[in-house]
Amino acid sequence: MSKINECKILITGGAGFIGYHLAFRLSQEPKNQLVLADNFTRGELDQELERLIERDNVQLISVDLTDGAAYEKLGSNYDEVYHLAAVIGVQNVMERPHQVLRVNAIGTWMLLEWFVLGGGKKLLFSSTSEAYAWTQQFHTLPIPTPEDVPLALTDLRNPRSSYAGSKVFSELAITQCCSVYKKPFAIVRYHNVYGPRMGYQHVIPQLYERSLKGQNPLIVYSADHQRAFCYVEDAVTATILAMRHQSTDGQTFNIGNEQEEVTIQELAQRILAQASIQVDLQPQVAAHDPIKRRCPDLSRARDLLGYQPQISLDRGLELTLAWYGDRLAARLGNKE
Repeated sequence: MSKINECKILITGGAGFIGYHLAFRLSQEPKNQLVLADNFTRGELDQELERLIERDNVQLISVDLTDGAAYEKLGSNYDEVYHLAAVIGVQNVMERPHQVLRVNAIGTWMLLEWFVLGGGKKLLFSSTSEAYAWTQQFHTLPIPTPEDVPLALTDLRNPRSSYAGSKVFSELAITQCCSVYKKPFAIVRYHNVYGPRMGYQHVIPQLYERSLKGQNPLIVYSADHQRAFCYVEDAVTATILAMRHQSTDGQTFNIGNEQEEVTIQELAQRILAQASIQVDLQPQVAAHDPIKRRCPDLSRARDLLGYQPQISLDRGLELTLAWYGDRLAARLGNKE
């Protein structure tokens, strides 16, 4: 294929959950030439990723985005840069908040400097619904929540503020730097994305694993909290739309599925129904989950991108549990 027709794409965090699914989708277009960058602190070189990088148009590079030498390995002149790399997870946030801040903030800043000086043509940054988490302590927070509400942080001594703070800083840095250098960019705030290969620290595989272990009653943390879950394939669709649609330049978009809002207890019931497991449920308070309700307003994504989630929660759970079934069985067998 002529290089004139190629689309050169970089995905940071390409070995991670959403990064892998995004790369898989984009790799199906032969004109796309993908470079996946990851440091493998969370991403995993599993069978799925190994099969993906066997494709002629996919390359994997192990780099640390906080190290200046990484950018020599990455090269430059990408048509699309998807910046998904970040330290995430409640355990990391609570136990290593300084690392969350260092990697997420410095990594983004260094990538941003590389980008505006010729690294790529357009940048998409993956932010989070956690950006809204503390607003309700100071303002009335509409739910479903639109993108233009004020963003706030709670007590800075609370380690949980490190993740939200690192993402808000990154949004600010990208917005200001890209505006000064006149570089196109878009920001997406993911809301409770789930699906195959999301790891074992997410509420869905955790509930499924404990139910397979025979926990009865099944402990359900934050059972009365409400979340709107979005299947990963829908999130990938919205991400690509946000990158490629001209109307997205300088815009921030909620990415999620507001039609699938459930309590965590209802989520547990649906998982048990899918798995044909009958146990009692025992609600329990979670130590680090103060956000009672979270649901995105998708009006902007719907109006500007034509985004409409396609996968129902029941169908998404069916696909997710099918992927986890054999893997969890092997995982539990190894622990015996």
